[in-house]
Amino acid sequence: MIVLALDTTTRAGSIALNRDGALAEVFVGDSSRTHATRLPGDLIQCLGRHGLSLRDVDLFAVAAGPGSFTGLRIGIATIQGLAFAHGRQVVAVSALEALAHSALAAPGGAGRPLIGAWMDAQRHEVYAELYQPHLADLEVLRPAAVGEPGDIIRSWQPVLEGDASRRLLLAGDGALAYRAAAEAGFPGAAFVDPVPPVTPAIARLAERRAGLAVAPHAVRPVYVRRPDAELARDRRATAGTTPAEGPHRA
Repeated sequence: MIVLALDTTTRAGSIALNRDGALAEVFVGDSSRTHATRLPGDLIQCLGRHGLSLRDVDLFAVAAGPGSFTGLRIGIATIQGLAFAHGRQVVAVSALEALAHSALAAPGGAGRPLIGAWMDAQRHEVYAELYQPHLADLEVLRPAAVGEPGDIIRSWQPVLEGDASRRLLLAGDGALAYRAAAEAGFPGAAFVDPVPPVTPAIARLAERRAGLAVAPHAVRPVYVRRPDAELARDRRATAGTTPAEGPHRA
């Protein structure tokens, strides 16, 4: 089986190619260029380096979010279009889950610690999810949320205090960006540095979950934070205004 995985949740993003269960290539994108200018060219070039083309791909996989709204839309739309054109299905994987699996496979993951995935959500916030290893998979202890690091720390502390013997391993650009706060809130926590690309984990998970693959049109982004347009609409509604009306006057 040939699996092609794409992540556009970060500015650089990455691509992974799995061939018969083995990682054939992982490619980290050029963060100085937008995803729109690099895709699908990067995917085609990655396959070409292994003598393959898009029609050889058996299964497409994509990071479904959270992350940059624009990046998510471009990545998902690219995979949807390629899968539709070649009659293939898609497995969508949470970027936070993939990050946690990547951390577990890193040197710091020995001993099966609790895994905290923190992605930088901008606005002094992080996307975060807390996991514990369970058999060959991960079990969610605190579901995906977005908030300031201090809020995430406080929401996780009851779980960590209930099992003080377990180590905590934090991974992601959010963990490194707010490392001082995390170290103060989680004494003894370890960090995965540098942040690993998540597409190798996405490709592995997609192959494992091939039976759960869906038609391209069924893939949906995982935002966690509501889009700015929705928030702005709610603020206008609360203030009693609409774009056409402007503020009401007595």
